[in-house]
Amino acid sequence: MHDDFTLFATITMAVLLAFIGGFIARKLKIPTIVGYLVAGLVISPFTPGFTGDTNAAAQLAEMGVIFMMFGVGLHFSLRDLWTVRAIAIPGALLQITLSTLAGLAVTTLWGWSFESGLVLGLAISVASTVVLLRNLSDNGLVTTAHGRVAIGWLVFEDLFTIVILVLLPVLVSETAGSPILSVGWALLKTVIFTVVMIFLGSRLMGWLLTQIAHTRSRELFILAAVDMALGTACLAAIVGVLSAGVLAGVVIGGSDVHHQVGAEVVPFRDFFSVLFFVSVGMLIDPSVVLANIDKVLILAALVIVGKAIITLALGFVLPTSARTMIIVAAGLSQIGEFTFIVGSTGVQLGLLDVDQYGLILAAAAISIILNPLMFRLIPGTERALMRLPAVWRGMSRGDQTPEPLHEEFEDHVVIVGYGRVGRHIGSVLHRLGLPFLVIEQDMAYATELQGQGIKTMFGDAANSEILT
Repeated sequence: MHDDFTLFATITMAVLLAFIGGFIARKLKIPTIVGYLVAGLVISPFTPGFTGDTNAAAQLAEMGVIFMMFGVGLHFSLRDLWTVRAIAIPGALLQITLSTLAGLAVTTLWGWSFESGLVLGLAISVASTVVLLRNLSDNGLVTTAHGRVAIGWLVFEDLFTIVILVLLPVLVSETAGSPILSVGWALLKTVIFTVVMIFLGSRLMGWLLTQIAHTRSRELFILAAVDMALGTACLAAIVGVLSAGVLAGVVIGGSDVHHQVGAEVVPFRDFFSVLFFVSVGMLIDPSVVLANIDKVLILAALVIVGKAIITLALGFVLPTSARTMIIVAAGLSQIGEFTFIVGSTGVQLGLLDVDQYGLILAAAAISIILNPLMFRLIPGTERALMRLPAVWRGMSRGDQTPEPLHEEFEDHVVIVGYGRVGRHIGSVLHRLGLPFLVIEQDMAYATELQGQGIKTMFGDAANSEILT
């Protein structure tokens, strides 16, 4: 089959089978992710019938990760991370350390080498921001204080994963000076890239998007948003920096047009994230999984139950509320895209063999499938812990988790468009003393209204994401 047609056929079959699998999963009232993973398994090299191009699927999946990370960055600014730093940063570091040690202990009992066990431990210690965001959204927790702690925790884990990937080559290096210099240079590049993006990119990207919004061309605005997401990731790859999708989102998230950017990127995020889960399914070898089903189940239990227990236990040392830790524990009881990156890097460096990597993939698939169920256990877990007053008090070491310092409305009126009728409604609401928010798709007019002190958000109200 011609290479070009192979790519086309892979995309077509992936989308078609993902639709069928997702539809069936929805009818069975299980997560649609299950259907996407099964779709990947159907077109994998390990099952009969059509075989998709795994390399092409992996590259398309990377775009899904970029857009999902971009969306996370849009909705979670550095100010938000700073707000929850006392919980997210020490919590993530402790959880990664303890989870890695647990994975290393299990693999030692299996007779694995120290290097293989360490890579597996690091791989299962970092959860998937893609899966977390999806489940937080499904449960209406994204914009809550608890959800922001969970997202901040995972964003810091993503950043820490960069350090892990930089340090992994040290395990296979045979020279003393070279690895230290390479590690230092890689970390320096990351810091420089981040600083440049935050202080220069934030001004340039925000200004450029605002100018494009003034043209009133939706097509140009969409192209600019997509270009910034992909362009930043591409530039980061060139200079050797990872997880730039989050950074690009954070930079644009500080602009006045970030709501509309987020709304326009949603279709790209949803489409490519589906391909991401399909590509994961394509990597699972059923024969390896069945031959090592006991190890797969132990790994899955370690990820789902072990990490949840570790996270809950951290509630006794972190300055947060018990409910926040319960939600974070549910969100962290899975592994995903960064697990695959760490695992594949270990395979490339010879620290992990393909079959060992297959076990991680199978455990990841199980954890992704069951993670929505963990969120359903939140109310029951909270009631159970409340019956143990000493435990509940011990986990409530701080005040309720602080919300980011953003102005929010309650019981307000949303006025779509501020033309003749909108202005009249606004004046009436103003005289009645009722708060209102204007949604205006004309950037110039929205800026003018903001200058007049009228709470205005730029965006197209025909988009459900904007109304949400």
